[in-house]
This record gives sequence, C-alpha cells and structure tokens, in this order.
Amino acid sequence: MSVTIGVFDSGIGGLTVVREIKQLLPAQPLIYFGDTARTPYGTKSPETIIQYAREDTRFLLEHGAGILVIACHSAASTATSALRQEFSEPIFEVVTPSIEQALALTRRKIIGLIGTRATVTSGVYEKAIHSQVSDTKVYSQSCPLLVPLVEEGWLKARETRMIVKKYLRPLKNRQIDTLILGCTHYPLLKRIIREKMGKKVKIVDPSAEIARAVYSYLEAKDQLSEESHGREDRFLVSDLTPTTQEVVQRFLGRRVHLEKASMSSRG
Repeated sequence: MSVTIGVFDSGIGGLTVVREIKQLLPAQPLIYFGDTARTPYGTKSPETIIQYAREDTRFLLEHGAGILVIACHSAASTATSALRQEFSEPIFEVVTPSIEQALALTRRKIIGLIGTRATVTSGVYEKAIHSQVSDTKVYSQSCPLLVPLVEEGWLKARETRMIVKKYLRPLKNRQIDTLILGCTHYPLLKRIIREKMGKKVKIVDPSAEIARAVYSYLEAKDQLSEESHGREDRFLVSDLTPTTQEVVQRFLGRRVHLEKASMSSRG
C-alpha cells in the first residue's frame, strides 16, 4: 500500500531533501510544508522550536502524510525526541543518516562540519558522533553567509567561491578527511565545496542520506509506489512572496505550484 511522505522545514531549504527523495522515489506521493512565515528556527528557543515542529507535524498528518521527514537541522536536533514521543508515525531526520555515513567514510577519524551558527552552537553532531566513536575528532565551522548567497542565486559567483574558500580554510588546516554539509542549502554549493576541499575529502550530503533512509524503509515495508496514478505532489508555505517561486525553482530545478497554507489549520 502506498504511503505519502510529509516533509517540513523552517523555509525552503528542505527542498534539497525533496529533490533527492523524488530522484529515488519519483512515483511516491509527497507533501512539503515550508514555514516561511516563521523562518529561521535556529534563532528560536528550544521550547519554541519544539512547538513549531509539533504544529508542522500535525499539519502534514492532517493533510495525509503517513511518514514524516524533518528537513530542518535546527528542528531535527531539538525536536525529534519530543515528536517521536507524541506521534506514532515513522519520523526521519537529517542528522542521524549523515552521521552514520560520515563515520562509515572517515579513515582517520577526523570529521568536519559546516552549518549555520545555530547548528554549530548546538553541538548535536559532535555529541552524536562521540557517543558512537569516542576518539573521533570533530571540527565545526559556522558559515552564516552561505544561506543568503544560495537564496540570491549566487551559486557560481566569484564572491561565493571566495567566501566558501575562507570558511573551509580552518577545516583544511585540520586535515579533515570527511565533511558533513550541515544545512539543507549547502548541497547547491557542493561543486564549489568539493573543489575547495580537494578530491581526498569525502562530502556527506544529508539530503541524499535521508532520501536513501526513506527509500530503504518503504522498500522494507513494501510501500513503494511504482505509479503515481495521477497524484501530484503538494508544496505549501506559510507565507508566499513574489520571490518565493523563484527561489523554490532554484532548489528543485523545476517550477511547481505553491500553495499558501491556512494558518488556522496549522495550530
């Protein structure tokens, strides 16, 4: 029996997760919710993030989602435990699969992480990695300018390349052998990041890792959709501006119909 995948993020960055999921599961029905009216979550208190994540989850379930994907790193690191206690549906998040992949790839146990200030400050990656392999060295670098550069579409600009190089320099100096992209925006800069880090450094893209995790789960449960049966994926946001469609197309690589979510049905 087919199941609908529900994905939520604090904004539109989680569409990189959607893009990877649809590459592996093109016929699987999907509904996306981006909380653009309240983005970013990373600057909020843990209590507020948990409340927002709870509301996002209820909203997706009310709209037919059978499994949930937390595409927001801040919500994943803060609210996953609370959501799993409250909801019985399967819940996937971006942190765990990327950590598992990084530990599988690293040869010298020297892992780097780039992310927003909120993600880096939370220390969630370091804690999780050290709980599994205690002698692994983890070096983190916050990259606050990368999200606005991606949303502005400066994916190949000289200025972007210079900023990426500057952010990555401390990690190169630490001689990391594996790098986790700890933000859903960063996969759009993967080519530049790989170029600046060098071929020897393995890049872990959480978007790709969580897509594989969802695929494996659905395959094991015999819930893969082989045909779409005319069903269209839905893309909802809590605030819709003239530039939202442009940014969404940049993330997905195609135009989609955006819907503004009814706030009354989200609480």
